[in-house]
Amino acid sequence: MSYITKRALSTLIPPKVASPSAIGSSPNAVRMQKVVSFYEKLPRGAAPEPQAKGLLGRYQKAYFGKNASAMPLVHVIGALIAIGYAQNYYFHLRHHKNNVHH
Repeated sequence: MSYITKRALSTLIPPKVASPSAIGSSPNAVRMQKVVSFYEKLPRGAAPEPQAKGLLGRYQKAYFGKNASAMPLVHVIGALIAIGYAQNYYFHLRHHKNNVHH
């Protein structure tokens, strides 16, 4: 095996933290006990779901993720229609309000 291959494999293989020879000697045993106590303190099980914060967070929780739906497309289309009508009214339709004669 070439040096590069050995180097690539060594990054994939974890170090021998719990080897039998490391438990017998006292400095390694202390280090091993520190590693074990660190891992004992870590939380177990699935991570809790993050709480939705703010308006955008609640919207994303409602329509994206686990229960994804097509409602955001409907909302975008509705918003575009409302904005388009508002622009038409402002630039054109307001001049014809209550004005029968052109």
